[in-house]
Amino acid sequence: MPTEKEKCLEYFQFKELHPDVSLGTASDRYVGWIGQIYSGESYAGRIRRRSKSVGGKNFVEEVLPVESVGEYFQHFRVLELDFTFYTPLLDPEGKATRNLHALRGYSRYLQSEDRIILKVPQCIFARKIRQRGVYVENDQYLDPEIFTTRFYEPALGQLAPWLGGFIFEQEYQRKHDRIPPGRLAQELDRFFDAVPKDHRYHVELRTDAYLTGPVFDVLEKHGVGQVLSHWTWLPPLSRQFALSHKRFLNGGRQAVIRLMTPRGMRYEDAYARAHPFNALVDGMMDPRMVDETVEIMETAINEGVQVNVIVNNRAGGNAPLIAQQIAKEFLAMCSDQSMSLEGIP
Repeated sequence: MPTEKEKCLEYFQFKELHPDVSLGTASDRYVGWIGQIYSGESYAGRIRRRSKSVGGKNFVEEVLPVESVGEYFQHFRVLELDFTFYTPLLDPEGKATRNLHALRGYSRYLQSEDRIILKVPQCIFARKIRQRGVYVENDQYLDPEIFTTRFYEPALGQLAPWLGGFIFEQEYQRKHDRIPPGRLAQELDRFFDAVPKDHRYHVELRTDAYLTGPVFDVLEKHGVGQVLSHWTWLPPLSRQFALSHKRFLNGGRQAVIRLMTPRGMRYEDAYARAHPFNALVDGMMDPRMVDETVEIMETAINEGVQVNVIVNNRAGGNAPLIAQQIAKEFLAMCSDQSMSLEGIP
């Protein structure tokens, strides 16, 4: 007979999974989640349709109004907002961009216990950026002034009560574009020396050649977390964790696991297979991803670290169903090992 915890998972209720576990998703407001996370009748006539070109193909996305975030947080503890990756919150003249207005929209519907993770704009952490179809050197790379004044400070001003983390994502770099890991470590050391001290920073390096001791040591020095990311060209989660000697580097005792795409599958292929994000896609999700996520969750809890697991639709077709599988395996692991669930019935 199902336990109360297992019954909750059938309704995608993840908030009480464990005091030190926060399940969430990368982005929200997907029509494909109606019946799981959202009640469709609440948004009749207010669903926005937009066209998106991915890999030379056009897709139609259907998006719920921002107020749906209230329903989202009835199921999840944390939400990663990805749109902040594409432009800062203030323009060079100090005027609010569309992204800052979007954050203001979200803030109207957040409750005190809700937590938001923001992606830092790529113009701050990408060595190269795409302009007019080609990748060029980014002259704003690791600029502490741009980060502080055009992103960090306005983010705090708008979301301070709810901000749970900042993700610094660096693009994958081909061999001919890479620098020695020691040089990257020096660059990161200077950057994190110059920006406001904050234990909510987490770095995702998508070039496995940079997952080295000197880089990890700098992150640990500044209390910056290593994001463990299930992504196209990165090694398995367990390998990434092993490369840092299974250390949790974040000074706030927080860890972030991001489940983005199947390993070996490009973004455009993962998007095309997962769209319209309303079901798991046969053969798309790697079972090892779930197993290793749960193993790292266990390690974090045993070390007194709070773990945030962020799931993307592209990891298997439908983020709520992937989160459900992770939660079920986590509960099974807890049961097998008599692991404390601290007050969960």
